[in-house]
Amino acid sequence: MRLLLILSVLSGILSGEYNAKTLSSAEQDSILTALCPVVEEEGVSTRYRLEKENEEQLFRRSQVADWYIFDTQKNKRKALGKGLQLGQVRDAKMSPNGRYVAFAKDNNLYIHKLDFGTEVAVTKDENPDIINGVADWLYEEEFGTTALFAWSPDSKMLAFVRLDETEVPTFSWDVYGDTQYPTSESLRYPKAGCKNAKASVCVYDVAAKTIVTMQVNSEKADVYFPRLRWYNATTLFVQRVNRDQNKMEIFSCNAKSTVSYPWYSEESKQYFVDYSLFDQWIWLSDGKMIVLSEQEGWRRAYLYGSDGVKTRALTPEGIDVTALYAADEKAQILYYQAAPIPAIRQIYGVSLKAGATPVQISEGEGMHSARFSHDAHYMIECYQSFQTPNTYTLYKAEKGKWKKERVLEDNKALREAWQANQLPEPQLMTIPNGKGQELEAMLMLPNSHLTQSPLVVMHYSGPASQRVLNRWRKRFEYALVEAGYAVLIVDPRGSDCKGRAWRNETYMSLGVKEAEDLIAAAKAIGEREDIDANRIALMGWSYGGYQTLMTMSQKGHPFKAGVAIAPVTDWKLYDSAYTERYMRRPQVNARGYKEASLLPRAKDLTGQVLIIHGTGDDNVHVQQTMQYIDALVQADKDFEMQLYPDDNHFLKKGNNSIHMHKRVLRFFEQNL
Repeated sequence: MRLLLILSVLSGILSGEYNAKTLSSAEQDSILTALCPVVEEEGVSTRYRLEKENEEQLFRRSQVADWYIFDTQKNKRKALGKGLQLGQVRDAKMSPNGRYVAFAKDNNLYIHKLDFGTEVAVTKDENPDIINGVADWLYEEEFGTTALFAWSPDSKMLAFVRLDETEVPTFSWDVYGDTQYPTSESLRYPKAGCKNAKASVCVYDVAAKTIVTMQVNSEKADVYFPRLRWYNATTLFVQRVNRDQNKMEIFSCNAKSTVSYPWYSEESKQYFVDYSLFDQWIWLSDGKMIVLSEQEGWRRAYLYGSDGVKTRALTPEGIDVTALYAADEKAQILYYQAAPIPAIRQIYGVSLKAGATPVQISEGEGMHSARFSHDAHYMIECYQSFQTPNTYTLYKAEKGKWKKERVLEDNKALREAWQANQLPEPQLMTIPNGKGQELEAMLMLPNSHLTQSPLVVMHYSGPASQRVLNRWRKRFEYALVEAGYAVLIVDPRGSDCKGRAWRNETYMSLGVKEAEDLIAAAKAIGEREDIDANRIALMGWSYGGYQTLMTMSQKGHPFKAGVAIAPVTDWKLYDSAYTERYMRRPQVNARGYKEASLLPRAKDLTGQVLIIHGTGDDNVHVQQTMQYIDALVQADKDFEMQLYPDDNHFLKKGNNSIHMHKRVLRFFEQNL
């Protein structure tokens, strides 16, 4: 009964029902703005605010919703898009001067003019395969964005990315529903080596009502434009990433003349270049900038001049910086987050002057993150650890030191309620992989410890990912421990926060080295007197599902059973941007794709496996599982399978999460 209760609570945590109280980004911004207000145009930007309701999820990040403009002076609100009878819209952004709202609906962009209450169409494409200003499925999933439009600082121009999906292949799947005949859904989904959307960058002049195209891709190359960022009223910075994602360029574009030139460039012959680091860059008032880059082997902060030329490194090698927060220009201090060891995060300050040594300003083992006021004089720190849910504290900078003002949220009730369960705390450790390298891991042992407990190894294993972190994360591993299993969580080669070379250990050859490491870790822990080496299982989701099946297809592996949820089974079936970032295209890396495929390895699978998939998964299509189980059948291999009709990659529809986790528990009980 206690186990089912914990499983139910954990499922609630997964769905967000029992999450710790958190301060949203908007709430933190509101606190910081109240302490250190931004100067705004009087009576304009403070008058209106955007509100939304009736959200309907599209894919992982995108929604359509009823958006409203709330007038704080008249205490009234007006539906966005009502003037054009558009109904629900997607993304909306208010202009810096507070006079306009740009928004997207059905792949076109529109502007609402607050002064007059009128609306105008920016683009008028009727072709559903032309997308203006919002992300297609690929950009949303693999570049972490939904809106691909940005206002200029003076609100006179609107930059946006235009995507032409006409030549992108279509993927469709059945929707079973509860009707007599199933229906189907489809989307443009570029798989590895297939055609991507053609991308261009445009700028709309609000007064002239004209659109011009920036000269950032005149050769019509196969590239991505993940980010747009205005530098000033007329200069637009455009991030361009080549298809193989081993070259990133920042173009400086004149938004009126369209003339553009590469202002910053970073390229690697042997690794991928991380596009997302551009999000962290900080521009200083004198035109200089602070760049986050891993160009010299570690993720470090660098000071660059206004001419785009590097001046010097600000943070030391041997430690990965994980976020740039703020620069106090008066005190000449940069504040940032870094990983002194892979499992934790600390907050540091470092002088922008040459020869400075970083100073750690956060205290306590665990995960520290922060939000700063615009002048970097106030900070809201969020702290969490294995036993501590999110705790938010307000600090103020005084004479070079940070003084605690007050605790904003301590989650004391949740912390005490959780600790009353007296569940075991993970033990951080490193495990040798037999290759002269150490793997980050954490072990949980059940309280009702038997002479020898069965072991479940849980992992994700994807490139640049981490599961071994000293954070507040209460998931299925606690139900397993309560049921009497020991749980090992391990990060194999290719994981994050151990330098660029380690992150790229698996580059061009996914699956092989990770399997070696998971086998080595399981065997090492299996040698302990309190672990039964004959009862070890492996469990993973998505990339982790793929890696579970890959590992159990290796000779001499120690796993008696394995659970693979929503697994990739052949990388040629997965999307182009993610796969090619780490494998390049099948046309240039045929050997890597062949060795990474599970389909020819089906005959080598040993041990009992349970494969789980949602039939409506738009990310890792159920096609992946279907092709793999066909290969298993042809190889005369036994397996178990659980399908969830019309559910997506996360299996949260209705009772699916609880049902799935109970199904996994039964599978382990039967096989361990």
